[in-house]
Amino acid sequence: QVQLVESGGALVQPGGSLRLSCAVSGFSLDDYAIGWFRQAPGKEREGISCISSVDGSGSYADSVKGRLTISRDNAKSMVYLQINSLKPEDTAVYYCAAERAAYCSDVGCFWCYEYWGRGTQVSVSS
Repeated sequence: QVQLVESGGALVQPGGSLRLSCAVSGFSLDDYAIGWFRQAPGKEREGISCISSVDGSGSYADSVKGRLTISRDNAKSMVYLQINSLKPEDTAVYYCAAERAAYCSDVGCFWCYEYWGRGTQVSVSS
């Protein structure tokens, strides 16, 4: 059974950092690219990053570039998203998703992903 489970969301102050985790099971990270998306209340889902299955190369949306780092540990079946310099506008539910592909599709291509986690809440407020 394919599962993706996000964790690491929290309430943080502006300027803080978080590392989100995505634990996958039922498939191998060797075969799937993993994307991170977020959705704020009243807003559309936004693709923010993805990591390829072949070489671990990451892609980022322009809106977050420079503040995010995506990584993976295939042996542990984990994907991580480090978010630095958090801003109130980063407040959202963050989701990871899996696409059977060697390389990421467009970061915003949410319809490309077959499997989704249930999300983890990130809130940025003072």
